[in-house]
Amino acid sequence: MVLIYVDDIIVTGNAEDEIDKLKLILGHQFAMKDLGELKCFLGIEVERSSNGMKITQQKYALDLLKRFGLNDCKPAPTPMVLGQQLSQKESHPVKHPEKYRSLVGALQYLTFTRPDITFAVNQVCQFMHDPREFFIQAAKRILRYVKGTLADGLFFPTVKRQPNLVAYSDANWGGDPDSRRSIKGFSVFFAGSLILWSSKKQRTVSRSSAKQKSRAMSDATAERTWYRHLLSELGIKPNGLTLLCDNQSAIKLASNPLFHARSKHIELDCHFVRKKKVEDSLNC
Repeated sequence: MVLIYVDDIIVTGNAEDEIDKLKLILGHQFAMKDLGELKCFLGIEVERSSNGMKITQQKYALDLLKRFGLNDCKPAPTPMVLGQQLSQKESHPVKHPEKYRSLVGALQYLTFTRPDITFAVNQVCQFMHDPREFFIQAAKRILRYVKGTLADGLFFPTVKRQPNLVAYSDANWGGDPDSRRSIKGFSVFFAGSLILWSSKKQRTVSRSSAKQKSRAMSDATAERTWYRHLLSELGIKPNGLTLLCDNQSAIKLASNPLFHARSKHIELDCHFVRKKKVEDSLNC
């Protein structure tokens, strides 16, 4: 398997001799430098041990703190104040919005290995067009939280048995105080390791909690299906496929082929989830 990003390349596989042959072929065609075992890729650091592999962005995070003058700041215990809701009505517009946009854009790249700040970054990203003074403090709090958790990242343990694929989905109904659109999110775990996650505002206002939960389930199902196809290309078949949601109405709609008149507006999402559920049961 070869991963290419512009002029940075990762070559991996389970046959060392084939990897060496491929590097020789590429070396004859292009000017290349073999850096050996993977340790850093696009600012993402890789640490290996007998138990597995850990990826972090510690150096990138330190550069961010220094760049925005927070390298000596006091760490924050959480990326956001508990229960805090950012609103366009808060505070006054900032004088230099480009600084806010630069900070938030840099935080977005940090979410590649830090799912714990994804929701908070999603919140501050919604005001790039008209940032307020209050939002700058919220963005800097995320950096202060990162200051106290520099070594945090994603750990992928060595898989010793047939792995399973588990997805979680959720949404907060009408969570945005300005538009009352819901914030949906999902996470997908493979062999107990987090591999996919997202936090995103829905495009339209949901008139029921079942509707927005069903849409979150649909997104999680789509991502899980894509990853399952990727695993099949790698010759890996998950032992189990599970989707978890905490809304009984959304679960029943995804399981029951008969629709009530009040639920026709979410029929497509539920049909999609139900279809994938049947396919998974046949393929497992």
